[in-house]
Amino acid sequence: MRYSVVIPTVGRPNLDRLLDSLAEGDGPEPHEVIVVDDRVTRLGPAAARNTGWRAASGDWVAFVDDDVVLASDWKARLCADLADLPADVGASQARIVVPLPGGRLPTDAERGTAGLASAHWITADMAYRREALARAGGFDERFPRAYREDAELALRVQELGYRIVRGSRVTTHPVKPATFLTSVRDQRGNADDALLRRLAGPRWRSRIGGASGRLRSHALTTAAGLLAVLCGALGLRLCARACAAVWGGRTALFAAERIAPGPKTVDEIARMVVTSALIPPVACWHRLRGELRHRRVRP
Repeated sequence: MRYSVVIPTVGRPNLDRLLDSLAEGDGPEPHEVIVVDDRVTRLGPAAARNTGWRAASGDWVAFVDDDVVLASDWKARLCADLADLPADVGASQARIVVPLPGGRLPTDAERGTAGLASAHWITADMAYRREALARAGGFDERFPRAYREDAELALRVQELGYRIVRGSRVTTHPVKPATFLTSVRDQRGNADDALLRRLAGPRWRSRIGGASGRLRSHALTTAAGLLAVLCGALGLRLCARACAAVWGGRTALFAAERIAPGPKTVDEIARMVVTSALIPPVACWHRLRGELRHRRVRP
């Protein structure tokens, strides 16, 4: 069995460490390691992975992200995971571990990264049979971010009759760096949700094992805020106050739900209060943008 390793990168500092671990770790050497620099193409990780696996010649293609940390025995465990798999197994997923800081509760951003540990089919460390990739046509390059493109491919691979199994190898995904507005910028993924809904059908979320989204709640909050502004502009003060109260109450509840499991520091509380007011309209805007952009997409 020959395996190739494909690493899409945007030049994160961890890339050198990742390459060193592939060169020095225990286990059979990969047939090739292909690094695709997305800073050159700027087409996104889906396109970068397609470029990589199409250039690879191994029977299996192991995709790893450039910010993960591989164990010293990763190569040995990968080969053990792939050895003698039945022909109907199209992919093997690693177990992802996200180390959280000790001595305090995790922040909202840290909890977001921790969700990768239970996510299905993420390409932080995912090995695909090359034949399955070729039959499925690879990743859908209409997904511009590292979001939903891996789940969508996994659905198509399984529709072809392949199974996806979980291997024994363990890969560490450090907590992603975050800024004050990271959670607001992350709402761009709502546009990708619109595309996945078009491709996978209205039950797409249950098909990928995802939790229920908050879009309906965000839509109600946003509608209340817009109505408050509109009624105020029309001189309907009572209506404006009522709508503003609904908006304020829903925003406060959203912020409280995000603050409760966190460290409750002054910085974290301020971040949750501000971003909880911004997230609902931004999420709705991106979802609307995605629905309009992908309105003609068919499975």
